Amino acid sequence: MAVITSRHKCFEVWFQDEARFGQKGTLTRVWGLRGERIAARRSLDYEWTYLYGSVCPSKGLAHGLLLPYADLEGMRLYLDDFSRSLERHVYALLICDRAGWHTSGRLPIPENVGILFLPPKSPELNPAEVVWREMRQKYLGNRVFPDVDNLCTAVCEAWLEVTKNPQSLKSLCGFNWITDTLK
Repeated sequence: MAVITSRHKCFEVWFQDEARFGQKGTLTRVWGLRGERIAARRSLDYEWTYLYGSVCPSKGLAHGLLLPYADLEGMRLYLDDFSRSLERHVYALLICDRAGWHTSGRLPIPENVGILFLPPKSPELNPAEVVWREMRQKYLGNRVFPDVDNLCTAVCEAWLEVTKNPQSLKSLCGFNWITDTLK
């Protein structure tokens, strides 16, 4: 169980990451008839949006914020929004990678949030990465977006679809090393 109670607060373990989604899109595998080559449309535009997201594998919860950039200011905005979304009695341990904006001494950390860093170069340990893969493969792959507004709408819809069901999110993000550790 990922919720650890003490006299004062309830602690939750969350995993955070950012992903870039662009008009250029993602090509994914598709089924086709033997001997036929399947054509996939792809845009050559270079506009992006960034989705900051966190998942709590033990509770099947998620929190996301779409921003036009990934940097220190974006992380500050995300942390403020994440902090406000937590219940009053909750203290969240946010486990994230070592992106420069995560490790900056200038990043203000809200009182109800703590940050713990994953080992360097270990995205396979972050369950939030699985959410990005699901979004790209099932909802955003092989699509062309006429403009960045349509892209943003599609990214938000994909995020909501992947994270809407707590049981499904637990199954997707509940790595054994996490669930066994937090029992």
